[in-house]
Amino acid sequence: MSKKILDLLPGLALAVVIAIVARFLENMLPIHLIGASVIALFIGMLINHYYKSDKLKPGLKFTSKKILKFAIVLLGASLSIKTVLTIGKLSLTVMIFTLLTCFGGGYIIGKLLKLNWKLSNLISAGTGICGGSAIAAIAPVIEADDNDIAYAISATFLFDMAMILLFPVMGRALGLSDMAYGLWAGTAVNDTSSVVAAGFAFSEAAGDFATMVKLTRTLSIVPVVLIFSVVSAKIKQSEAGEKQNSAYSRKKVKISSIFPWFILGFVALTMVNSTGVIPNEFGLLAKDISKFLMVAALAAIGLNTDVTEMKKSGIAPMVHGFIISALVVIVALVVEYFMGII
Repeated sequence: MSKKILDLLPGLALAVVIAIVARFLENMLPIHLIGASVIALFIGMLINHYYKSDKLKPGLKFTSKKILKFAIVLLGASLSIKTVLTIGKLSLTVMIFTLLTCFGGGYIIGKLLKLNWKLSNLISAGTGICGGSAIAAIAPVIEADDNDIAYAISATFLFDMAMILLFPVMGRALGLSDMAYGLWAGTAVNDTSSVVAAGFAFSEAAGDFATMVKLTRTLSIVPVVLIFSVVSAKIKQSEAGEKQNSAYSRKKVKISSIFPWFILGFVALTMVNSTGVIPNEFGLLAKDISKFLMVAALAAIGLNTDVTEMKKSGIAPMVHGFIISALVVIVALVVEYFMGII
């Protein structure tokens, strides 16, 4: 146990230091144009470009995965279940339309670009649900190879980077309210960390709202993975020319292994807070700690990102990712408009 903790320390410590620097630089800026999350991400990427060490990897992986999820759980201490249910209900309509856009449009675009169905759907899942987490959950079910997974993650990552920078600017240019922007970012930006970065770069209220929306959207991993398990089984039956045992799908999918536990923790803490047991001061402290841990997690993600490797992803998957991402951004705004939110 002590050895595992010592292995985590170098990467964790570096991420925390970068988070402290990022928060300091954010406070030094005369105009709140770029948040600490974005600053930490790019500091991490810059350091990783010039310095790499295997000693950092365990701590960076722990920070970018476990710490980020724990930060989201902590956020529940400052929210009420009424707020979460209201946001979930509000985001459901937008989420349905963006998911249909991703998988419907993704299928057509994938065919036009002559991408294999696995790569096309991995990119669509990363864009429509939650970036790398959705890709990681679906990949083993459809038996995607490493190249497909790398292409898909690269495509969603690159456009996440663009969205982090462009969303706050576009949101202000469109004159969006905190709620409208939070709903837009929560449904149109891919990965959880990127939603956090884009949300809080606009405002604290928008960041909170975007995170809530993203948590609701993440729940769609479960039905989507189950659907793809059935699709994959059918395709295997067709290719093999013989009936596959229905146990195949059950073997490939375990709800317990794909269901995001941190959402359960988040909802549980929110429910406890809704009872009034948690003092308001503790809720505000938990929120501050949560935001700092999110910045540290983004620093770790930056330290894990190799820009040189990203260049090897090719053109067609990037075109696919760009078109789908653009369609989702537009569809989310249009749906909000017709819902009377904008």
